[in-house]
Amino acid sequence: GETQLETDRRLLRARVKYIQQRLQKVRKQRDQGRRARKRAEVPTVSLVGYTNAGKSTLFNNLTESDVYAADQLFATLDPTLRRIEVPDLGPVILADTVGFIRHLPHKLVEAFRATLEESRESDFLLHVVDACSPEREDNIFQVNEVLHEIAADKVPHLMVYNKIDLMGDFAPRIDRNDDGQAVAVWLSARSGAGLDLLQQILNERLGRRMVEGLLTLSPRLSAVRAHCYGLKAVQSETADEQGNILLCIRMPQKSWEQMIKRFDLDRAALEENGSGLRN
Repeated sequence: GETQLETDRRLLRARVKYIQQRLQKVRKQRDQGRRARKRAEVPTVSLVGYTNAGKSTLFNNLTESDVYAADQLFATLDPTLRRIEVPDLGPVILADTVGFIRHLPHKLVEAFRATLEESRESDFLLHVVDACSPEREDNIFQVNEVLHEIAADKVPHLMVYNKIDLMGDFAPRIDRNDDGQAVAVWLSARSGAGLDLLQQILNERLGRRMVEGLLTLSPRLSAVRAHCYGLKAVQSETADEQGNILLCIRMPQKSWEQMIKRFDLDRAALEENGSGLRN
């Protein structure tokens, strides 16, 4: 009959096949989710970094949730997605991903590829670093190596130097390059010091051209009204004496252009009737 070793191997092969099928299903689901977010023009920001850099703590603080955060290897295996509201920017999807390690084996990278793909497909990366670690620069290098391996090294990113609460009187700050663009922020995910600076940078880097102001719609354009609500672009609604719908809106320029085309709207009439529609 079958030896115990052969039985174990057969069971392991079956388990590997099952996991691979699950990963394929997860990939498909995430692809669908990413396409939906792109259609809705909701940017995705992924947290990446060396293990124990404090990504999950930062994630919890930004999202006011309670994702498992532990000082151990691969405490976060599956990317956790949460929708947050960034002041003056709007909705953003935040993703917490697996912590990287030094000399990550190729087979391990492949096993976690479905997890790491969230980083590659993101609009922006927050590279979280333990600012107190004596191996800080080497850890940064190792993370960049993995990002290169999964083809995520071209995604715009910001260095987030975490744990400044362990650095004495070190104050939160933003580092900028010669062009004035933010390249790093120093903060404490645990205490919350500097989170306002991070949100400021997200606004700067992810800010899109927006159309905002008062949109006047005749009663027959109720479908346009529903569309604006579907985009979560309506800030307030009133009506005038003629029964027209007055919407105070704020939406990305691209969404505005798509709406005009979809409903075959008269742009000139809309902008003439609108009070202060601008971009």
